[in-house]
Amino acid sequence: MQGYKVQAILQLLREAYPQAGPQLRFRNPYELLIAAILSAQTSDRQVNRVTERLFAQYPTPEDLAKASPEEVAELIRSLGLYRNKSQHLVFTARELVEKYGGEVPRTREELLHLPGVGRKVANVVLSQAFGQDVIAVDTHVFRVTNRLGLVQARTPEEAEEQLMVILPPGTRGEAHHLFIFHGRRVCRSFRPDCPVCPVQAYCSYYHKEN
Repeated sequence: MQGYKVQAILQLLREAYPQAGPQLRFRNPYELLIAAILSAQTSDRQVNRVTERLFAQYPTPEDLAKASPEEVAELIRSLGLYRNKSQHLVFTARELVEKYGGEVPRTREELLHLPGVGRKVANVVLSQAFGQDVIAVDTHVFRVTNRLGLVQARTPEEAEEQLMVILPPGTRGEAHHLFIFHGRRVCRSFRPDCPVCPVQAYCSYYHKEN
């Protein structure tokens, strides 16, 4: 029954959000890694505005590695936590140059050792830059999948573990984007718009509240 529910939800979300996909602009793994680090507590739209200037000035890890955190901070100061993020960007670039020859590593373990990279950022890079079949769990994915009853998780890590079991292989990157689009547009943190929800029939939260 759970397998049918998962497939039905994914199909309904595909029909509701045919435009679902990456919202961060990037041309290579380096740009995605930097954008993903910057996206913490910041909208993708704001990040895209900043990275356009940032990548024009620092188009490669080698360029960014030579910068000072203070110089980078001036370019990203419109973002939240910009001082911390500027340090993360410069130190991450230096790690890429010194340890990986200027390339972004392709394993979660290596990514997690980079400054500013947590599990969500690592999985975003693995999925979107390298096509690995993993799911990144952000606040939207965590909220939506718990409400739907697809997972019963207290932490993003628990949600990821459960989703990796129930999501069909090959759908996990797509599911990440579908859940995010649904969380932003309908299944919001406060006052979810349940009457217009395309997956209302399968939602544990809706049936509990009604």
